[in-house]
This record gives sequence, C-alpha cells and structure tokens, in this order.
Amino acid sequence: MRWLVTGADGMLAADVAHRIAVTGEPVLALGRAELDLRDAGAVRDVVGAYRPRAVINCAGWTAVDLAETREPEALEINGTAVRTLAEVCERAGTRLVHVSTDYVFDGTAAGPYPEDAEPCPVNAYGRTKLAGERAALEHGQYVVRTAWLYGSGGTNFVRTMMELAATRPTVDVVDDQRGQPTWSADLADHLVRLAQSDLPPGVYHGVSAGETTWYGLAREVFALLGADPDRVRPVPATAFPRPARRPANSLLATTRSEPIRHWRDALHAAWPVLDRREPRCDVA
Repeated sequence: MRWLVTGADGMLAADVAHRIAVTGEPVLALGRAELDLRDAGAVRDVVGAYRPRAVINCAGWTAVDLAETREPEALEINGTAVRTLAEVCERAGTRLVHVSTDYVFDGTAAGPYPEDAEPCPVNAYGRTKLAGERAALEHGQYVVRTAWLYGSGGTNFVRTMMELAATRPTVDVVDDQRGQPTWSADLADHLVRLAQSDLPPGVYHGVSAGETTWYGLAREVFALLGADPDRVRPVPATAFPRPARRPANSLLATTRSEPIRHWRDALHAAWPVLDRREPRCDVA
C-alpha cells in the first residue's frame, strides 16, 4: 500500500508517517513547502504521479483565535483545499482520511457527541473545519474528528504544562471545560487502521476514552513530573478570555470504530517520549 501524508511539518503528520514507515510500506510525507493544498494543479500532479492508495490529510489552519479575524484565509485551507483534495482522490480511486475537530460542535450537550450529531460551531475555526468535513463527505471520503491532541512535537498543552512546572510556583488552569486528551501517536495508529479497514466512508471519532478537564490533565502532568499537583489551581474559562469561543464540552463518542485507550493510560505510555528519555514510540 502506497501512502501520502500531508501537513508533514506538524506533530500528527510526523507520527502518522512514522507509524507507516515502520511497517516498511512506502510513504510520502509532504509539508506546505512541498505541496500547497490550495494549488489544485499541484495536488493533481502529486496524486497523479505518486498514485497513493491512501491519503491522510493532517494539513490545516490551526490558529483558532487568529481565524476570528482571518476566516477567509482559514477557509481556503480548511475548506476549499480539502474539497480539491477530496475531488482529486475520488477521481483517482484513492481513499482520503481527513482530520477534523471537536470544534464543529458548540459544547452545550450534556454528554459526548456521537458521530451523527448535528454540528453547530461557535467560532470561525469550527466553521472552516466543518466546511472541510462536508467537502470530504460529498466526495465519498472519511472524516476523523479528534480533540485535545498532544505529542512530542510542536506546541501543545502537555508540553506547556511541563515547561510551566519548571518555571512557576503555581499555575492557574481552566476547570470548566471537559475533553479527552489524545496522544498523537495513538491517533496516528487510529487513522492508519481506518485507512486499511473495510469500514464505509463517513464520520468517525478518534479520541482517547474517559474524560477530564484541563485542570485534571495538568495535575496528572505535574504528578508524572514528580511535582506537587496542588501547585495547579482550578479557574473558570472566563479567567482567560480569548477571541474565539471554546466549547465547554468537547467530549466525542466513539461508536463507529475501535476506541482508543483511556487518556490516562496513554499519557503514562507517552511519558518517556514526552520527557525525551526515549525515541518516538511504535504503537501496536
């Protein structure tokens, strides 16, 4: 099986490419400098020349707050470019797995959102990601929503807490937003398995089992560092006003595919990698 991974400059794409490479299957991982998905001609040329059996699209505009004032630009990447990629893949007979987000929901539900819940984004980023979802689905492709992603590369909440634990006596962390911290290596495995499966096209959720708050996750990080978790102090989201509204409930139900392990188990498994004591893990 020949693979194409987009967004190779990012944390998730690096884990996806690594997950495929260890199997010995050919994989081409391209960043924006090598493949700008806004260039329809370039997308057609790459897919036509490389002829992948599957494409995993990890590329996207991820600056949530900046999207509030630059929504057309975000839409070009998260929506229009996805449509182009989905059209090209459909014509080529290539399976596309497109990564989306919990931000397509408004966060007002009492429990986890199932895959067929009606989206209702409350910020520009969510609206642009929903446009990408719809484009992929219109062309018979796969959408995987994820949330609260962390890993060994790039900026993410877990690494930020590790840095703050070393530099601040106390840290205030939001305790009224719920979600499922998800290790990028676990999600990479989930994406690859879906691309290899016999499951039909449609929407899937790729998040860890269980739930917590940002405060709960921060306390777990401090404990793993050997630091006092009580140095983490709970505060409401209103303590950190942001340009873009965040959903209070980011929980996603996983009913259509194999669930990912519990978030706490994953964090403990990821810790040697996050703490830079071991090289990147291979997820079974």
